[in-house]
Amino acid sequence: MFVLLLLNSLAVRLTNSTAIMADAVHDLGDSLSIGLAWGLNKLSKKSRDETFSYGYHRFSLFGAVINGVVLIAGSIWVLTISFPRLLSPEMPDAQGMLWLAILGVIVNGYAAFKLSEGKTLNERVLNWHLLEDVLGWVAVLIVAIVLMFIELPILDPILSIGFTLFILFNVLKNLRTAIRLFLQATPEQAIQEKIKIELSTLKFIEDIHHFHLWSLDGERHVLTAHLVLNHYFDKQEYIEIKHEISTRLSPFHLEHTTLEFEFVDEICRDSKNN
Repeated sequence: MFVLLLLNSLAVRLTNSTAIMADAVHDLGDSLSIGLAWGLNKLSKKSRDETFSYGYHRFSLFGAVINGVVLIAGSIWVLTISFPRLLSPEMPDAQGMLWLAILGVIVNGYAAFKLSEGKTLNERVLNWHLLEDVLGWVAVLIVAIVLMFIELPILDPILSIGFTLFILFNVLKNLRTAIRLFLQATPEQAIQEKIKIELSTLKFIEDIHHFHLWSLDGERHVLTAHLVLNHYFDKQEYIEIKHEISTRLSPFHLEHTTLEFEFVDEICRDSKNN
C-alpha cells in the first residue's frame, strides 16, 4: 500500500490527473488505517494495568478518529483543486492513467482478497476500504480508456469530485460512529433494550437503574447496573441468582459486567448521580 501511495504521488505529476490525485489521497487514508490497525492491534493485546484498567482496546477507536480526520482533510484538499478544473479542464495523460489504474486494481484487489477472511471489526473495515479502492481504480480505468479515444478532459475532474464525495460521505458516517463510541455513547440501542428485557423478566428482579452500556472498541462492550431484588435471599440462592443472570447475559458476549444488588427498602448510594 505504501509503495502504491508513492507511485500515486509520482503519477499525479506525470499524468496531470485529479482523479489519480483523489485515489492517492484515499490510498493515504488506507495506508494510515493499515498502519494504525497493525500497531494498535499489537498494543490492544497488552494486559490491563493500573493506568488502563480496562485494557488498551480503546486505542483502536482513537486510531479510527485520526484516520477519519486525515481523510476528511485530504478530501477537502482534492475538492479545492478539482472544482476549478471543471471551469478550465486540462487533458490528462490517458495512457499513464490506464497503466496506473491497472496496477491499482491488481494491488488493491490482491490486498482485499488477503483480508477477505478477516474476522475482526478492524479487518472487515479495512477490507471495505480496499474494495472501495478497487472500485475507484476501475472507474479511473474506464475514464482512461474513454479519454484515449475521445478528448473530453472534463471527465477527469468529474470523476475526481464524484469519487471524493463518495469517500467523504462514508468517512463522515464512520467518523461519527467512532466519535460517539469514543465518548461512551451506547453502541447499539437494540442491544441495550434486549439486555434490559432479559434482566427485567427475571422473577427476583424488582427494578433496574443506573444501567450503563458502553463499548471499548466497537466490539467489546461493558455493562454496569444496579438490580433491585424483591426480597432477601440466602447464600445458596445468591449463587443461583448470579448463575441465572450470567446465563441470560452470555449471548451478548460482554467484555466486562459489574452488577450491584440492592433491596426494595434500601436507599441507593448513587441516587444523587442519576
